[in-house]
Amino acid sequence: MKLSTRSRYGLRALVDLAAETKETDLSINIKTIASRQGISDFYLEQLFTPLKKSGFITSERGAKGGYRLNKNPEDITVGDILRSLEGDLSPVDCLSDTGATCGGSKCQSCVTKGVWEKLYAGINDVVDSITLKQLADDYLSAKETAL
Repeated sequence: MKLSTRSRYGLRALVDLAAETKETDLSINIKTIASRQGISDFYLEQLFTPLKKSGFITSERGAKGGYRLNKNPEDITVGDILRSLEGDLSPVDCLSDTGATCGGSKCQSCVTKGVWEKLYAGINDVVDSITLKQLADDYLSAKETAL
């Protein structure tokens, strides 16, 4: 399973936002986040749309406007963010929330379905066990070490 740039960049941007606003309640301009993370601000704006709809971030207009977290970083998991940007994290269609099947009656007798179910459960367990706060703390530690 390979995650798209939507997830990778969106997660990086939210980690940046959580880390940089840890001590303040200030909004951060999208150009600032994009520059720090090496992401196009146009693309980042597109990624922030589903994250706003999911309630993770909020935006403010004006000279001091920008983005900030709408929830506590300890209440947001990596899984929450990835699902907001990618949808279901199922490695195969027959396990996804869309109800797609892998071949009708063959699906019921599929020998490999158990493998995909275990993989799906493992993926969800991992991404749901890591919070945005943990990643932001790691990000800040890495920045301090680099100085």
